This record gives sequence, C-alpha cells and structure tokens, in this order.
Amino acid sequence: MTVSVLLADDERLIRAGLRATLETTPDIRVVAEGENGAEAIDRARELRPDVVLMDIRMPVMDGIAATAAIADEGLGRVLVLTTFESDDLVLDALGAGASGYLLKRCPPEELIEAIRVVAAGDAVLASSVAAAVVRRLRRVPRFAQAASARIGELTPREHEILLLVAQSLSNTEIAARCSLSEGTVKTHVKHVFAKLGLRDRAQAVVFAYETGLVVPGEPPAA
Repeated sequence: MTVSVLLADDERLIRAGLRATLETTPDIRVVAEGENGAEAIDRARELRPDVVLMDIRMPVMDGIAATAAIADEGLGRVLVLTTFESDDLVLDALGAGASGYLLKRCPPEELIEAIRVVAAGDAVLASSVAAAVVRRLRRVPRFAQAASARIGELTPREHEILLLVAQSLSNTEIAARCSLSEGTVKTHVKHVFAKLGLRDRAQAVVFAYETGLVVPGEPPAA
C-alpha cells in the first residue's frame, strides 16, 4: 500500500526538504503541496490524500482552521508538523481533528513512521507534546473536566447565566442585566449547577476560566 501525502507549509525550502525525505521511502508518495491552509483544503478536495502534513502558522489560513475543515469534510487524516509545542496549540489542533502532532526537529524516521501510523487510522504524538497535554489536563480540576462534558445540556438562557456568574455578578445584578426576577435567576443558577455538577459559584468561576468559556482580559462570549 502506498500512502499519498499532501504537504502544507508556507516555506518552500521546508516543503522541498520534506518531499526529498519522504520520496526516499517506497511506500510514501507526495501528491501535492500547498503554501497555506486554504491551498491545503483545495488540494485535499481534489486529491483526497491519505495524510495531510500540516504546518500551524501560515498566511491566508492557519493550520488549525485548515485542519478543522479537512477533518469535517473527511478529506484526509491530518498530521501536524510544526515548530510550536505550546499546550494551547496542541489542544487546538487535536480539537480541530488532527490525528497527530509532531515537531519539525523530529528525526526523519520518526516522521515517516508517524505518517504510516496516521494513514492506518491511529494517532501519534511527539513525546514532549504528549507530556504537555497531560500537564494541561492535570491543571484542570476534575470537577471542571466533568462539567465540560455536560455543557451541551444547558439551555441558551442557562449558558448566558453561567457566563454572568463567571463574571462574579450577584443574582440581583444578573436579574437586572437579563430583565428577569431574582427568583427566576436563582432557579436558573440552581439548574446550571445541577446539570454541570458544580457545588457553588466559586466552582462555576473556576470551570468557566479553566475550560476557556471566559478568557482573562477578554469579554465573555455570548
């Protein structure tokens, strides 16, 4: 079986080096290249490669957005290859649907084996990246991890109330903001806590920040 690979990287020299490395391997064939995320999507739609080797930081459209589009349309499995190993980027890439995350400093044989693994339907992470994911998950309290799995159970109004609670607004302030009675707000807050398994307002605040519903310095999303 020959694995077809699409290269997506904005640096021509990097693409040339990757092509030269991969084409020494009989079972891997580079079928196309793209210098940004938008081109990667177009080439993937045309060719349906087995694996898209995706950089993160690119002009026009970055690798995270391109990964999400390729994964959503089922155009190929994405293996991220980048110089960046921050916790947020790793989780963003995996959340977008990437099947693997490697660093450009990895040995050629590791990259080649990772392409085979991803093409076979499995996932692969660089060891340092795997450690970063574990560290990030350990920082999120267990109650917040459990609550995040149930966030979809909230109604739009309950979601709005949660965001206001996360801003440390009182029930009276929330009632004024939402044109509701204080009793109605109390009921909504009670339902939010019950659905998410949160003990109190303090846990609600921690949950909202740890899971990214609220970002420090930015207005909460509606």
